[in-house]
Amino acid sequence: MGVSTSSPEKGISVVTVDFPPVNALPVHGWFDLADAVRTAGRDPEIRCVVLTAEGRGFNAGVDIKEIQREDGRRGATGHGALIGANRGCAEAFAAVYECEVPVVAAVRGFCLGGGIGLVGNADAIVASDDATFGLPELDRGALGAATHLARLVPQHLMRALYYTSRTASAAELHAHGSVWRVVPRAEVLDAALELAREIAAKDGQLIRLAKAAINGIDPVDVRRSYRFEQGFTFEAGLSGVADRVRSTFGHDASGEEDR
Repeated sequence: MGVSTSSPEKGISVVTVDFPPVNALPVHGWFDLADAVRTAGRDPEIRCVVLTAEGRGFNAGVDIKEIQREDGRRGATGHGALIGANRGCAEAFAAVYECEVPVVAAVRGFCLGGGIGLVGNADAIVASDDATFGLPELDRGALGAATHLARLVPQHLMRALYYTSRTASAAELHAHGSVWRVVPRAEVLDAALELAREIAAKDGQLIRLAKAAINGIDPVDVRRSYRFEQGFTFEAGLSGVADRVRSTFGHDASGEEDR
């Protein structure tokens, strides 16, 4: 359980997340993920990183139960877990975006909340035909990652998905051009490795220059944009709005408790 790294082929690093039962990451999990992606990208032998997950779904976002449990112990003035989750998410999302080599996200099942931050900052996405993508933030007493959802779907669709907490299918995202391939669940990692293999066949120095160049012409500063969003998340926490909404939360997208 946790974050692990492997190198199944020359030039390719696979970073795997495994936090049962639904990959709702605790604070340390986000920082561990950031460290793993950055370390892989710094390796001069690596030319592409594949980000994937074990279990039923790719990512269910932040471990809300940890925030309720830890900050509940601290009382009304304690927000350590919320601050930790905010910082951890920001670091993990940035690590994917700023990784020195391209990052391919291999997504199975649900990709929610913080998962959108990860795949929205990836360079390419391969998804299973049962994959769903969405931000249930408003239902969970939070805000954020609209920055990243806006990289996956057109502006007005992003707003509608955000306000309603609805999800979009892998097929829908493929139609919008943000998902590279949609394949059966059992073939996701192989399909991601196939794309990673093609990328890793390029000159290692040139692929790093290409990544830096593409990031440099990006019209949105994703790190600053997301941190701006997080200010409103923290305001919701301080005002009590978040706690009121979270008190009704206890189940993941599949109807089971996430922790």
